[in-house]
Amino acid sequence: MQLYFNPASPFVRKVRVTAHELGLSGEIELTSVTLTPVSPHEGLRANNPLGKIPALLTGDGTVLYDSPVICEYLDSLAGGNRIYPAPGAARWTALRRQALADGIMDAAVLTRYEQTLRPQELRWREWADGQLLKIRTALDALEHESLEGVIDIGTISIACALGYLDLRFAAEGWRTSRPRLAAWLAGVSQRPSLAATAPPAQ
Repeated sequence: MQLYFNPASPFVRKVRVTAHELGLSGEIELTSVTLTPVSPHEGLRANNPLGKIPALLTGDGTVLYDSPVICEYLDSLAGGNRIYPAPGAARWTALRRQALADGIMDAAVLTRYEQTLRPQELRWREWADGQLLKIRTALDALEHESLEGVIDIGTISIACALGYLDLRFAAEGWRTSRPRLAAWLAGVSQRPSLAATAPPAQ
């Protein structure tokens, strides 16, 4: 299998952590790409018409995208119901947490683009503030979740979202008013899957 990736992408990291947890990372070849919304990667676009990462080229030539689809595919290769719980309450909780974490990542990546790619005279401060509000309210909700001892697509997604905030938005100081979430991240970050996929310091 071939994974189009960039080490800074939280969505790519989610796929890589999932592969590590399932014992599949050795079966995936990483193909690094550099792209932005205004600087697409044509080689990637040939396989994913959206031009986005992650994208996974499977053994039979099928290309899968984006991270929820790829992660569920990897779970199926490992026998199923390992990272994605079996139907029932635990599955809905995991999927809800994945959606919340993916929302944090979406808002953070969009804000990053606004702050770094858009010409300064065209930047929309109120729009960026709205994205940051999504992140802050989502973090407040996560502070009240019971995440300890659970490794599934929900908690993997949360850990990757928080890691991206540390990488790109350290000045936010999200830990200050969310000590439970901070303590959980400190513990779960010791897992080999998360340690091996930590984004490079910027």
